[in-house]
Amino acid sequence: MIELDDLPEMENAVMILAFEGWNDAGEAASGVIEHLADLWDAEPVAALDPEDYYDFQVNRPRVLSEGGRRRISWRTTRILVATDTPIGRDVILVQGVEPSFRWRAFAIELMEVAQAADVTMVITLGALLADVAHTRPIQVTATSDNEDTRHRHDLEASTYEGPTGIVGVIADAAVQVGVGSISVWAAVPHYAHHTPSPKASRAILTRLEDLLDATIGHGSLDDDARAWENGLDALASEDSEVAEYVESLEEAQDTAELPEASGDAIAKEFERYLRKRGTED
Repeated sequence: MIELDDLPEMENAVMILAFEGWNDAGEAASGVIEHLADLWDAEPVAALDPEDYYDFQVNRPRVLSEGGRRRISWRTTRILVATDTPIGRDVILVQGVEPSFRWRAFAIELMEVAQAADVTMVITLGALLADVAHTRPIQVTATSDNEDTRHRHDLEASTYEGPTGIVGVIADAAVQVGVGSISVWAAVPHYAHHTPSPKASRAILTRLEDLLDATIGHGSLDDDARAWENGLDALASEDSEVAEYVESLEEAQDTAELPEASGDAIAKEFERYLRKRGTED
């Protein structure tokens, strides 16, 4: 850890994390961290040593020019602190790039910060590419592996099995040190992955408001989300194949969200079918 400043004494702190890369379709998750950092004037207090965690052939340093002098900027993960926030609690924001290696040590370093700040909740943010339409509300799921956390926030346990990113490793590390954790994921239209998705960032932010039971300013996200959607509408209007594909996604989503498509409804319908067959026999 490269210490930049002393960690201030914090009250009822929550740690919110997002990482560029595999976990960040449409830059939706990292966009929320950037938004919160700007909104709450978060100050950087520490950064992880990039030499320990990053392959510089994958995450190359950049040459910058400042005041007539050139310097090298190394991409890494930064820890920022926002105190006296309008949500009534202090916040640690973790902003960076998914590490290339030593994930367990990476997660341990971040959990040491969480424990030093007496963090009471860890919230990881992610976004994935999915077969969803840009014209429909962005689907956001929130899950937790901690029973008390699920009960407090009315969440489900995750049933996902398969490859995971650094946010999954950090969520597990939080559980190991006894800190409640919540994973929040947004579904981004896969055909719009080449541009940032402010609509997905706004959806994640809205879910955060629910989880934190607080109002968080949206800034320009509402206008940016409308512009993003209008831009994709224009793209579809110029290409009949894209328009047809979007329409098929809309129909699939609308059908899946109908009450009669729910698991309970299907089960009840099947029971009625069996009873009817029994009567006919």
